[in-house]
Amino acid sequence: MRPARKRLLDGIRGLTLLSMIAYHGMFDLVELFGVQVSWFWETPGYVWQQSICWSFILLSGFCLRLGRAPVRRGLVVSACGLVITAVTFAFLPSERILFGILTFTGAAMLITAWLSPFLKNIPAWAGLPGSALLFFLTRNVNGGFWGFGTLRLGAVPEGWYRGPVTTFLGFPEPGFFSGDYFSLVPWIFLYLCGYFLYGLLEKRETAQRIMARPAGPLEIVGRHSLPIYMLHQPALLAVLTAASRLTGAF
Repeated sequence: MRPARKRLLDGIRGLTLLSMIAYHGMFDLVELFGVQVSWFWETPGYVWQQSICWSFILLSGFCLRLGRAPVRRGLVVSACGLVITAVTFAFLPSERILFGILTFTGAAMLITAWLSPFLKNIPAWAGLPGSALLFFLTRNVNGGFWGFGTLRLGAVPEGWYRGPVTTFLGFPEPGFFSGDYFSLVPWIFLYLCGYFLYGLLEKRETAQRIMARPAGPLEIVGRHSLPIYMLHQPALLAVLTAASRLTGAF
C-alpha cells in the first residue's frame, strides 16, 4: 500500500523550486542580459545556489521510499536530463548542460532503488553519519582534492580524470564544461543522507504527523516539480526577453 501523502514535504519541495526559479532568473539577468549584480558571483550567490541543490538532493533521497515504482521514476527523470542536455547543446551551447541535476537525480534514484535490499540492512543510525562522512571526504573531488570546502585532505590521482565516464562519476576530464554539473560523487552521499534520515523518522509518529501537515499552495508546486522544472527556463527567457524589448531596461 502506498504511504499517505506527506503534504509538508510537497510544500518544502515547492518552496525550494520557487527559490531555484528565482535564482535562475537572476542568473539569466546577469549572464545572458548583462545586468551587473556583483554579489551574485560572490558568497551570497554561492550560498543561495548551494541551499537549493542541497535541499533538492536531500529531499529526493528522503522521499525515495514514499513513492511507487522508483526505477520507473528514475528512468523518467534521467530521460528529462537527456532532453535538457540536447536542448542546451542545440540552442544555448555556451551554457550547455551535461551531467546536470536531473541526470544525477535520475541516476541516484536508480542506483538507490537497485541497492535498496542491501541499504535496508544498514541501520539508519549508522547509514546517516556514514553517508555524511563520505560526502565530507569527497566534496572537493571535482576540483582534484579530497575534503570539504577549504579543507584539503590530499590530492586525487590525476589518472582518475580521463573521460566521460570518470566525468559522470565525479572526476571531470580536462577541459570539461557544463552550466550545471552534479556528478555521482560526491552528491550520491548527500542523497543517501536523505535516504537514511527518512529511515530514522519513518516509525516516529510525531514526525509522520508533522510531515502530513498541509503547506498551502506550495503543495501544488511541489507535486508538479518535474514539469515546472522542465518549463521554467524557457518561460524565464521569454519573459525577460519580452521585458527587455518593451522597456529597454536591460
